[in-house]
Amino acid sequence: MKTLAINVKEREKVGKSNTRALRNQGNVPCVLYGGEKQVTFYAHENDFRKLVYTPDVFVVELNIDGNKFRAIMQDIQFHPVSEKILHIDFLQVFDDKPVTVSIPVILEGIAEGVRNGGNLMFRRNKIITKGLVANLPDAIKINIEHLKIGMFTYIKDLDIEGCEFLAPGNSVVVGVKTARTAIEETVEEDDEATEGAEGAEGASEEQKASEDKSKDTADSKE
Repeated sequence: MKTLAINVKEREKVGKSNTRALRNQGNVPCVLYGGEKQVTFYAHENDFRKLVYTPDVFVVELNIDGNKFRAIMQDIQFHPVSEKILHIDFLQVFDDKPVTVSIPVILEGIAEGVRNGGNLMFRRNKIITKGLVANLPDAIKINIEHLKIGMFTYIKDLDIEGCEFLAPGNSVVVGVKTARTAIEETVEEDDEATEGAEGAEGASEEQKASEDKSKDTADSKE
C-alpha cells in the first residue's frame, strides 16, 4: 500500500473548549488507537488533504512530536454544512496484525458487451478487504474485456493472495446488461413485422372474397 507521512502535534489538553479552539484555528483533532495506549493529537486541515480527498488508501506515517506510528484512517467526520473536517480516527497497524480497509476497484479495458451496445453496471467501486498491511494492494484491478452482455464478475471471482473479501461471494462487482434502447428497438421491429404479416394476411383474405364474389355473379348469369 502507498504511504503518506504527516507531522502532527500531541494534544496537551482535551475537552470541548480545547477542541473548539483547535478547530477555530483550522486544526483537526484526531485520535490514534489500537496500540498500547490511545494518543490524541492534531494537525492543520491542509495536512490531511492528500489523505482525505482521494480515492487512494494510504498507510499513514504519523510523526507525533518525534514518535513515529504507522496507521490507517478508520473514520472521519465532516461538518454537515461547511463540510470541513471535524475529527479523524486512526488505527495503529502492525506487520503481524491483519487490518480491514476499503480498497478501491479499478476496471481495465472495455467490455465486449459494451462494444455491442450493452450497458456497464459497476456495483462496487470499493471492496472491504482484510489482510496484513504487506498484502493489501493499492487497488483491486479487474480486467473486463471478456465480459459479454449478461455476464458479471462476482466477489467470489476475485483472488488476491493473503487477502479476504468481507462481502458475500455472490455479490456483483461489475457486469454488462442489455441496453433498454436495444430492447425497445427489438420490440418495435417485432411489432412492425407482426403488423406487416397481419396486413398481408388481411389483403389476401379480401382478394379471395372478391374472387369468390365474382365467381358467384358469373354463375348466376349462366
